[in-house]
Amino acid sequence: MAKDPLDPKRCALLLGALAAPERLKIVRFLADGPHNVTEIAEMLAVAPVNVSHHLTVLKHAGLIRGTKRGRFVHYALKPGMLEEAEAAGVPREALNLGCCRLELPCGETRAE
Repeated sequence: MAKDPLDPKRCALLLGALAAPERLKIVRFLADGPHNVTEIAEMLAVAPVNVSHHLTVLKHAGLIRGTKRGRFVHYALKPGMLEEAEAAGVPREALNLGCCRLELPCGETRAE
């Protein structure tokens, strides 16, 4: 039997990590550049502890990374997530997950 190029387990992990409205908003917010927990919490209008949980899920899925700068950790999309999509002719608002592309419409990133 031929190996499935989709890698269903990896795809399910990535899509599961994005299966919360807050996490989709975080990913869209990080598409504009790195942000710390406080900035993300303000954008979502939620407590920082809730943001930390969502960031952990996204980090374990390999979608984001954190870089310590002084007292703060700044989170950013994993390198290549947007660049790979752009190189393939996909708009900058799209994430290339490898198994599929997810388009994140531009717009104001605030809690609804």
